[in-house]
Amino acid sequence: MVSFIAALTLGGALLVAPAVANADSGISDCPAGDYSNSDGNCVPDPQAGGGSPPAGATAQCRDGDWSFSQHHKGTCSGHGGVADWLN
Repeated sequence: MVSFIAALTLGGALLVAPAVANADSGISDCPAGDYSNSDGNCVPDPQAGGGSPPAGATAQCRDGDWSFSQHHKGTCSGHGGVADWLN
């Protein structure tokens, strides 16, 4: 996990901002094709729809893509919402 520390001087005093964790900075430690969910787990990006659901899919979005989301909140956002839950 990468953290960043920002520091600046103001009137001779050194001000240091706290380290920012990856989830807060938008930087992901997940491999390409995955994203970091709200729990910090790497989850596969939605896959193009068609045919049977891929292994591990949890929902089909209204645009036909398959989601691997681990939580209902936010699932298929940007894909028109959830059409069907698989679990």
